[in-house]
Amino acid sequence: MTERSLDKWISDKIMRQRDRLRWGENMVPILVAAATVLALGLTPAPAADVKYYDVPRGAHPHDVAPAPDGTVWYTAQSQGAIGILDPKTGKTTQILLGAGAAPHGVIVGPDRAAWVTEGGQNAIARVDPATRAVKLFPLPENFPDANLNTATFDRKGILWFTGQNGVYGRVDPATGKVEAWKAPKGVGPYGITTTPNGDVWYASLAGDHIVKIDTVSGDALMVPPPKPGVGPRRIWSDSKGLLWVSFWNTGEVCRFDPAAKTWKVWSLPKSGNGCYAVYVDDKDKVWLSDWVANAIVRFDPASETFESFPSTRRGASVGQLLGRANEVWGAESGTDRLVVVRD
Repeated sequence: MTERSLDKWISDKIMRQRDRLRWGENMVPILVAAATVLALGLTPAPAADVKYYDVPRGAHPHDVAPAPDGTVWYTAQSQGAIGILDPKTGKTTQILLGAGAAPHGVIVGPDRAAWVTEGGQNAIARVDPATRAVKLFPLPENFPDANLNTATFDRKGILWFTGQNGVYGRVDPATGKVEAWKAPKGVGPYGITTTPNGDVWYASLAGDHIVKIDTVSGDALMVPPPKPGVGPRRIWSDSKGLLWVSFWNTGEVCRFDPAAKTWKVWSLPKSGNGCYAVYVDDKDKVWLSDWVANAIVRFDPASETFESFPSTRRGASVGQLLGRANEVWGAESGTDRLVVVRD
């Protein structure tokens, strides 16, 4: 089963479970349910500008990355393309990445180009924003079928990437050199982030741990979670270098302090699993995608409160969140839409 089909199967199962709970014989009156939600710490989101943009049907956008010029890149995973949205007009343009392409992640590099983890061709792809030319950086031959996932740039301009089939590695854009290593405990490397001081960390979903990469040697330092079985999926650093991790299996968001080596965990108010994306904005607010609640959630670490922005369609399946000043963007893989929350 591919990752796309697995995500879809999980999403459908979660939606069916949620509907049974919602419409079953033991349905709690709406007013009581609302009071319970407030007691659990989830407050209705204040008035915010939430807007949706359709992308071509069947694109199933997986990751999204707003660009400095105001446009938004997204991976059209099911169509082997990288997409560009102009939010001013709503127009989308898609660029094919090559035969058999199946792009997963996209970020904007220091060069303002889109850098894509292109699992179908087992390569990192660079897409030029001006010419729209595609350049591939294939992985070494001894790392076939890495199932490439996510990428980040360190402070020296080196791109680091993960592959779910037990791989992590780097690309030097200046020389084109690509290196890769086997991940500790094998399969699982998923989300990846760079801290303000240049440290690179990734989360291992199947491996149930997070890892600090030595950016010189490439060695991996494995750090276990505060309890087993949580399934760390995505990871993001705040402005202080604290690491925020989404726990997929348990529906929690967790903060790890690398200096103190301590964890602190908060449960999503409505969900016992399905916490997928995590992103920390420029105000150090933590944004999450909650597949069970079918919502984007904002967490304020100062007040320890959650605010929810539910999707207007069922089965949104937001896989990643990224942002720029006063905007947080997500890709609704299940509805063929991009979503932005502006505050």
